[in-house]
Amino acid sequence: MKQDVRHNPEQAVTSSARILESLQHPVLVLDAAGELIYANATAAGSFGGWIVGLSLTDIFPDYLRSPAAGDHPTSLRLTTQKGEAFEALLSPLGEGETCVSLWPAAAVLDERTPERADDLTGLALRNPFMAALDHALAGADNRAGSLAVLCLDLDRFKVINDTLGHGIGDQLLKKVADRLRTACRREDLIARFGGDEFVILQRGITGVADAERLAARLVDLIGRTYVLNGHTVNVGVSVGVALRDAGLQSRDLLRNADLALYEAKRAGRGRYRFFEQGMDLQLHERRELEIDLRRALALKQFELAYQPFLDLSTDAVIGFEALLRWNHPVRGKVPPLSFISVAEENGLIVKIGEWVLMTACMAAASWPGDLIVAVNVSPLQFKADTLLTTVSTALERSGLAPERLELEITEGALLADTDNVLATLHSLRALGVKISMDDFGTGYSSLSYLQKFPFNKIKIDRSFVSGGGADSEAILRAVSGLGSNLGMAITAEGVETAEQLGRIREQSCTHVQGYLTGRPMAPDQVELFLQEQPIAQVTN
Repeated sequence: MKQDVRHNPEQAVTSSARILESLQHPVLVLDAAGELIYANATAAGSFGGWIVGLSLTDIFPDYLRSPAAGDHPTSLRLTTQKGEAFEALLSPLGEGETCVSLWPAAAVLDERTPERADDLTGLALRNPFMAALDHALAGADNRAGSLAVLCLDLDRFKVINDTLGHGIGDQLLKKVADRLRTACRREDLIARFGGDEFVILQRGITGVADAERLAARLVDLIGRTYVLNGHTVNVGVSVGVALRDAGLQSRDLLRNADLALYEAKRAGRGRYRFFEQGMDLQLHERRELEIDLRRALALKQFELAYQPFLDLSTDAVIGFEALLRWNHPVRGKVPPLSFISVAEENGLIVKIGEWVLMTACMAAASWPGDLIVAVNVSPLQFKADTLLTTVSTALERSGLAPERLELEITEGALLADTDNVLATLHSLRALGVKISMDDFGTGYSSLSYLQKFPFNKIKIDRSFVSGGGADSEAILRAVSGLGSNLGMAITAEGVETAEQLGRIREQSCTHVQGYLTGRPMAPDQVELFLQEQPIAQVTN
């Protein structure tokens, strides 16, 4: 009988066996004669302690009825004398030795096994998925990139679930599961981790190209329109991908894929990203930013800048847009693009938005004439169901006339819950507040929303102003004509050159805003600016 070498690294039979000692599932090593020369601690605990020197048949009587491991990995199902079933992966180690990795059979069942599947979608659950990933990582094919983990998260699912009901949400998840099966191969394992979170184990790939093809296919296929109980539903998917790399365990690979998913969502959703070194650092920095952002309002680090917009018929100032700025004592001036999305994601934008409305109304109350103050409103402020109260309070405390306040909303606000948003907008209009659609032309349904609600103003996105070309000219001309016919003012944003201003005038836009006509300025600069500019008489 050979000596037990489990706890003597100097006498370990192979370097592979020493590495496998740390694994949490049973691992055995056979010599060329089929005798056990190694058993890790988990194996010893599972099969009665001292087993080195036995044959595999002594533990699994049915082993002789199974093919022996050859030059390639072999998967078997083995049963102990007590009837306990195990899935076994036999991998050649060289010199006739064979590594045997074992998992309880119930932990390695795939998504087609009912007792280990998600009730709604029929996909695998978390535990069998992780067991299968452990199994794959312990396989003989340990090349970097030989397998990939893809984490998926549906875009806009919560909105659909909240507005159309959980029944439609469940139907959507089933359809998504069907499309995932269509996109994947039989050897791939698909799991649902909960809610709208899915994970795929892509096995037997040759590298990045295979994983990228699947990720692109998923973004395309999942993003196609669904028809559920007469409802046309559009939902996208964001995908994070992590490839196998040396030394990574299951939890590491899953974490890397999750970090890549986070980056995909941060980059705009409806796309895929591969894990890259440094993403964990970026996530840490983002969390630090969020902590600072939570403190910023209490520490009075926010301030507003005001950018003028002009009436093109008179070149007179008609009002100012309030723009949020963050001055951090260490970070300095934090660009809005760096923190607005964070505030949107964690819900801080609701409290920040309340402060912006109050501050902007207080400032505008001191401006001469009927100058308007325009304030951007987040979709989350509509969802919080407190916007009407917030606006009413700001107007009452500041003494600002309602018709001097203009709220700018994007299509995102209307997508959140159209009926409730439209009801809130009508209530705001009843107060006398003006409503403007911002970033017009960048969404999917902007024209349909103009039918549902009589906006006071349309703001053409800066991309059509700066782009030039026949297409941009045609859009500017069409939107200007539309606004004129519907009795809406048209503001062209982002005008920075005299040439752009000339084109805007030719297309009969009514208002203009941009660096050419006035840069954002501090509150105390507004008075000086107005001393040098004519002030329009507001009639709309």
